[in-house]
Amino acid sequence: MSESVFEQMKVAVRDGDETCASKLAQAAVDSGMNLGDVLNMGFLPGIKEAGVLYEAGDYFLPDIVCAADAMKSVLSILNLAERRTGELSQSKGVVLLATVQGDVHDIGKTIVGAMLTASGYEVTDLGADVKNEIIVDSVREMRPSVLGLSALLTTTIKEQRTVIELLEKEGLRSQLKIVVGGAPANSDWAENILADGYADTGIAAVRLVNRLLYGKEDA
Repeated sequence: MSESVFEQMKVAVRDGDETCASKLAQAAVDSGMNLGDVLNMGFLPGIKEAGVLYEAGDYFLPDIVCAADAMKSVLSILNLAERRTGELSQSKGVVLLATVQGDVHDIGKTIVGAMLTASGYEVTDLGADVKNEIIVDSVREMRPSVLGLSALLTTTIKEQRTVIELLEKEGLRSQLKIVVGGAPANSDWAENILADGYADTGIAAVRLVNRLLYGKEDA
């Protein structure tokens, strides 16, 4: 595909145009485009640009949610095609995400998941209000490289500490990196509960995970 089509892909995701992005993804698959090029030269720059705009305050929550939804639709199309062709690059690592028990908020976590997926990570999202025992069991079964714990409420953020303590008790803590996020969280809180880091936006989460696993933010 021409450079102009890659630009269309980028703009569709950046602007949160899910219908346009999905059509472009399907057209790329149908025309036999290299899926790695489609992702890395077309759609991925779009979600990254949306993240930068959100971080700079030029995008608001509805804007980044729409961009994330567009990217998720694209990935579902490309991943389905990839299972037939094997063209997409190998996963950079497995990331497990969950909003802690008692907390039903998951928009921020969903955005983080979309951006990590777009950046080459294999992401499993357990959802919201996830029981501590389920998180621990999932870590035991999946052996992720990174666990991301979200909490939006001051009344539920303590569960991040509880999960980390349970993982330590079960002998699983040393096997993975743990990052935390959510409105009440910050870097001091992450350090206090012995997490490996804190991120306040989707793009910050990608940079943090890259740094934890590969030693550089643009891995």
